[in-house]
Parts: sequence; C-alpha cells; structure tokens
Amino acid sequence: MPLYGPRFSQRPGDLYRELRQRYGPVAPVVLEGGVPAWLVLGYREVYHVASNPQQFARDSRRWNAWSEIPDDWPLMPYVGYRPTVLFTEGEEHRRRAGAISDALAAVDQFELTAICERTCDELIDGFAGRGAADLITEYAHRIPVRVVVRLFGMPDADLPALIHDIAVSLDEGEEAVAAHQRTVARMRQLVAGKRQQPGPDVPSRMLAHAAGLSDEEVALDLLMVLASAQQPVANWIGNTLRLMLTDDRFAITLAGGRRSVSEALNEVLWEDTPTQNFIGRWAVRDTRLGGRHIRAGDLLVLGLAAANADPSVRPDSSPGTSGNHAHMSFGHGEHSCPHPAPELAEVIARSAIGVLLDRLPDAALAVGADELRWRPSVWMRGLFSLPVRFTPAG
Repeated sequence: MPLYGPRFSQRPGDLYRELRQRYGPVAPVVLEGGVPAWLVLGYREVYHVASNPQQFARDSRRWNAWSEIPDDWPLMPYVGYRPTVLFTEGEEHRRRAGAISDALAAVDQFELTAICERTCDELIDGFAGRGAADLITEYAHRIPVRVVVRLFGMPDADLPALIHDIAVSLDEGEEAVAAHQRTVARMRQLVAGKRQQPGPDVPSRMLAHAAGLSDEEVALDLLMVLASAQQPVANWIGNTLRLMLTDDRFAITLAGGRRSVSEALNEVLWEDTPTQNFIGRWAVRDTRLGGRHIRAGDLLVLGLAAANADPSVRPDSSPGTSGNHAHMSFGHGEHSCPHPAPELAEVIARSAIGVLLDRLPDAALAVGADELRWRPSVWMRGLFSLPVRFTPAG
C-alpha cells in the first residue's frame, strides 16, 4: 500500500487501522516513487525496534535499495547519510548525543520560560489589535525557531531566511535539498563565530564539551536540534490549540485554570502527535518482526502515531490520556529525542498556549471545525491554518 498521497491528509488513523487489519503489526508499504519499506505499526514492535540498535541500526548506508534511489528523490533529506548524530551508532552516537544532552541540560528553564513568553508577546502584539489571526502561520509556526536561535545566541536578523529554509527542508518538495544546504551553511557560520567569541549559549557549550566535537560536528548537530524543534514543537502547539478550541472538554476551561493545558498537550501526543512516522531504521541482518521476514538492509519506518493507537495496548481508544505518558511521540531508546529536549519542548509549548490564553481569553474558532485542513504529509501532523476571532486589544 502506498504510504503517501491524499488518503493521509485528513484521517491517517483510518489508513493505519486498515493496514493493521490487513497485515498485522508490520505492514509492507511503498514510499514515493514506488520505493519499498516496512511500516512498523505495533506498539510493542516499535518499542522492540527502537530498543535494539544492534539489530535495527540508524546508518542509512546499510540500505539494500540505494541502487534504485534517484539523487532527487523527495525523501532524500530524511535518508541521505550525513555525519550528524542522527546517523551515528554505538560509542560515536553516545559521544555526540551526550554533548547535546549536556548542552541542553544547562539551559535554565526559568530563563527559557521568560524567552518564550517574551517571544509570544511580541507575536501577539502584531495581531492583537485586529481581532482576528491565524494561530498557525502567525503564531505557532513562528515560536520554536525564534526561541531556539536565542538559545543558540544567533542574531534576530538571521530569522526570516532561516525560518523559511527550515520549513522548506522539512517538506517533501524539490527545493528541500537546497534549503537544507543553506541552513547547514548558516550553522557553520554560527559555529565559527562561537569558536572565536564563545558565550552562554548551546553552541559554545558544545564546543567546550569534553567530547571534543569538531566544528563540523557541532554545526551539523545544531542543525539537527533546530530542525527537531521547529516543525514538531510548532505542530504540537497548533494541534493543542485546535483541540482546546474545538473540544468542549477543554473549551470549558479555555480562559480558566491551567490544568487543562497540560492535559491537552499530553492528549495531542497520543491522538495527533506531530511526528506521525519516522524514517527510519535499517535491518543489520535477516530477522523476523511481527510475523514478517525482514531482510538485511531493509528500511523500517517507525509508525509512532499508529503505535500510540495500537488497540493491543490501548483497548479503550476514547480520548482522555491524563497521567499516561507512555506514548511513542518522542521515540524510544538511544535514538529518541535526547534528554532533556522533550522537557524543554514542553516548556515552549506550554508557555505559548499560556500566553495566548492570558492575552486573548475569548479567542474562538472563526470557521467550522470541519473546515480545518491538515497538511498532506506522511511524516508530520499539522494544520494549514487555525483562524480565530477575539476582542481586539485597545
């Protein structure tokens, strides 16, 4: 079954259920261009793959289909080997990931909250007087990169071009490769500057880390951190705002207590997780998984959204996941989001929603909930727009 096309744009969950019913927890699929892969749908199977890097590895050079992949394949930014922490394995991965984790762990969360709130206030100031706004294009998608570049010690003047290129590089379009290359060049310039003039920021801490990272390693890994923050966190904010604006369980307390914000953030990670599928892992040797024969070099796509909805671990599929944080939305194992990235991401998302509720307490959806449209991506789950109306600020 094709793992692309319009069937994924609005209700991908229906397709995951169909695949599960037809094939079980591991389904044969084809990616764009007819490229074969395995989609791992089962929660236990995703957990097993992510927990066994010796069997299911990250180095994409193991792929047995490279001879059939054109250089301009739209998904090349996801699978083309680059010497970043994403594709490292074993001790090398632990060295690189450890430096990232330590640099992020040094971020003061009170300072991060202040940066987030200041960023959100600046954005809301731009549309508060109108009484109407698109909370995706004017708010959610502008927050993460602005916050992260401040943690990186980058000048605000670099923002417009950087935001554009990050978004394009994560889409499945012809310009993705060129946008990725421009972003890499900006990260190299940043690292060169921090090498000369270090500061209290993430790049400087990585350069000074005992792991002894080279400038190129730091540049490439900073790009990974930035890209991992932008689309996933932006969509986490947007998807949570959609839930709170359309679901009476949250709309009742939209202008009230904050307990519902944390509940909404967690429910979105279960029901509409920003990273739907992750490409991927490559089998080190022949094996069996979910009743399927996996050949050495086969590509496995981790179906994070499908795993979260697996009826074998969630027999009651009704909404309501308060207190349950066992979702796969941040991955699992040594190649999951590095600690404390998920915690910092939640600070950004929770701050963004909290500031909006404080500033625009009567915000309401300006269109019918059924008019909202999801972006047609197999990999990310996010809306095109989220138009709202509210009382204009005086």
